[in-house]
Amino acid sequence: MFLWDGCRKRLTLFFKVFVFTSMEKDVGADCTNNTVPDWCYEPIIFQGAPVSLLGIRTMLYLVSIVSGALVFVIMLVRHWVKTDGPWALWWHDKWYQKFLDVTTGQTRPERMLEYLQKNGTRGDAASVVETIDHFCGTVEWAMNVGDQKGKILDRVVLETNPHTVLELGTYCGYSAVRIGKLLGPGARLISLEMNPAYAKVAKQVISFAGMDRQIEVLVGSTTELIPQLKKKLDIDTFDMIFLDHWKQSYLPDTKLLEECGLLRKGTVLLADNVICPGAPEYLQYVRNSSHYESQHFPSVLEYTKAMDGMEKSVYQG
Repeated sequence: MFLWDGCRKRLTLFFKVFVFTSMEKDVGADCTNNTVPDWCYEPIIFQGAPVSLLGIRTMLYLVSIVSGALVFVIMLVRHWVKTDGPWALWWHDKWYQKFLDVTTGQTRPERMLEYLQKNGTRGDAASVVETIDHFCGTVEWAMNVGDQKGKILDRVVLETNPHTVLELGTYCGYSAVRIGKLLGPGARLISLEMNPAYAKVAKQVISFAGMDRQIEVLVGSTTELIPQLKKKLDIDTFDMIFLDHWKQSYLPDTKLLEECGLLRKGTVLLADNVICPGAPEYLQYVRNSSHYESQHFPSVLEYTKAMDGMEKSVYQG
């Protein structure tokens, strides 16, 4: 109500002064007393039709109310987009992204890559992460793990000190670079991405960071690629799994990893976005299965204030 009344009062005052003072008459007392002088009822000719100043004043008053209401709605939507997860995803993914795709002729990953190439430092992984965070926080939102949950990811990687890491869902390569820059000498990160266009951008981001040799991106569905990993990459098991792809695939892909023998006792699974958009079936499984010990890390949805979280689950064999 404060926003509504403030806009209405200011616009009304402006239009009063504009209408009354433009007639070269001394109406200061009338304006001060908030009364309508008699000459306001006298018609004037506008485009061949008589119009009274009172009618103009009423029209402008209504415009001020409508303008105030519009400002209020815009501010309310902006608040929801920042603080409510479903609203944030609806706005950024369903509307604003499509609008920019049409108007710019580029996809969001392409716009992000272009910004990185202009503003980041080639060969500097920390600069890549920082530049993408700046793009997503100030230019255009994107569903990377983000700066806040990224700190949780960093901590888990450092605690685990993995030699082999599997990422499900490369997207633009942000999290791959974030993980890769913390890995020790000789460590490997394998990232699976189903969307060829995303994978193309991710490979360029990884190359820009100077991490081509440490990070490998495989294109295809997880259901097809996971069973091939042992033979294709000569990897027995993974020390860490980062799940950040389709949320409904978290549970079936975790079970597939178990069936393919890619988990060992002590393998750490870290799942993103378990609250927003949410992965309830996955959470129920890892929290109630004797094969896992789980810990939840509350946080916020990337580049917003909406509630989200990550789930760390240690495989017990």
